[in-house]
Amino acid sequence: MNKKDKILIIGAGLCGSMLALRLAQRGYKVEMYESRPDLRKVDISAGRSINLALSDRGLKALRLCGMEKKAREICIPMYGRLMHDRNGNMFASNYSGREGEYINSISRGDLNAILLDEAEKHENVNIHFNSGCKKVDIENNIAHFKSYENNKKFIIKADVIFGTDGAGSSLRKSYVSERKFLFSYSQNYLNHGYKELEIPADKSGNHQISKGHLHIWPRGDFMLIALPNMDGSFTVTLFLSYDEGEYNFNNLRSEKKITAFFEKEFPDALALIPNIKKEFKSNPTGALGTVKCRPWSYQDKTLLMGDAAHAIVPFYGQGMNASFEDVFVFDEILCHFENSQETFDWNLVFKAYQKARKKDTDAIADLAIDNFYEMRDHVANPLFKEKRKIEMDLEKMFPNQYSSKYSLVTFNENMGYNEAMKKGRAQDKALLNLIADHEVSTHLNMTKEELRFILDKVIHATDKILEEDKIAGL
Repeated sequence: MNKKDKILIIGAGLCGSMLALRLAQRGYKVEMYESRPDLRKVDISAGRSINLALSDRGLKALRLCGMEKKAREICIPMYGRLMHDRNGNMFASNYSGREGEYINSISRGDLNAILLDEAEKHENVNIHFNSGCKKVDIENNIAHFKSYENNKKFIIKADVIFGTDGAGSSLRKSYVSERKFLFSYSQNYLNHGYKELEIPADKSGNHQISKGHLHIWPRGDFMLIALPNMDGSFTVTLFLSYDEGEYNFNNLRSEKKITAFFEKEFPDALALIPNIKKEFKSNPTGALGTVKCRPWSYQDKTLLMGDAAHAIVPFYGQGMNASFEDVFVFDEILCHFENSQETFDWNLVFKAYQKARKKDTDAIADLAIDNFYEMRDHVANPLFKEKRKIEMDLEKMFPNQYSSKYSLVTFNENMGYNEAMKKGRAQDKALLNLIADHEVSTHLNMTKEELRFILDKVIHATDKILEEDKIAGL
């Protein structure tokens, strides 16, 4: 191993910034190039989700880099979902029955900024902005860039190239176009897009609705969500079909129809969004897609990480957390090979990383699609409400013996996404079947004996489903 190897990171977003910081902490020399301007100097949030959900997996990676404390200072805890129906009625659903388990609303830009600041403190890191990567010669480790400041083209040759340049990754596109190896790639879009709006702070600078919740207006085929910001505002996101249903992005063109849509479906939210017409017409509509590909690396030369390797839809709040966890897992593998008695080989590092990580990133991609349907429809279903009530009671009474699927994914940082998905899906199926067959039910002030009875039934039914799935090869 030679820590004098020149490492090039393409993309200075969240994943790239954390990777640069961690590699610098390990003593590597890093050059990082970003196509956009420096977000610490210029607002580049237009069209992108500006606040994200930070949970345990992401915090674990931040802790590794010594950044957890700084990140928590710009977080707003959200303890559960708060659902809004068409009549303005609300009901809450906690994320966990255990004490101290919650997710955090955090500004993408603010988090990215503190990671960039920390990375730049290291002399072995150089960050270059306004430099778009157009293609990568993966055989010769040469990245071709264009400066957006003077329109000049230039090349960078490196010993190792990491592509952390998002769902539209130039490195991944170069894997496809150069045809140097067998590369499998898929990009699947939902028929829904998203548009961001804003609930501003009140005249005193305070939040107008509960800042301790992620707000959801579920409407079956579409939904509205809102996450709190530090300045008292909420970022509101509408998820809606492009071309299906009575209302869709393609036919919501006139101010009259936009107003009619919100008056019918989201009247309480409409009352809180004073600039709805202007924002709806001026803010872009974003696409929602899933990227899966393999292999992530080419020999000992290049590696895809974060959204460049596995972009997912945002409905489990795990996109950023999964990318941060990429860095954590990669660091573990890098540490193993650095301490190995064998000759260091980037190719072996890359292959070991993909073997450890791919099944988990595929799993969270599938879970995110599942949660899309849950959030827009199932959260208002009486059967789902009863299931969640039982799950919360089980987690509260037996915190070390039961965790819902959501908790396994969100709060169990030591369980891989794939294992969490398999166990969580089996538990969901078991509990829903027991409720549907009237074998278990919930009521106020359930005793420990009643909950123990339910827990034993759920565990037995879950184990049976897991065994059946194993036999079936699922």
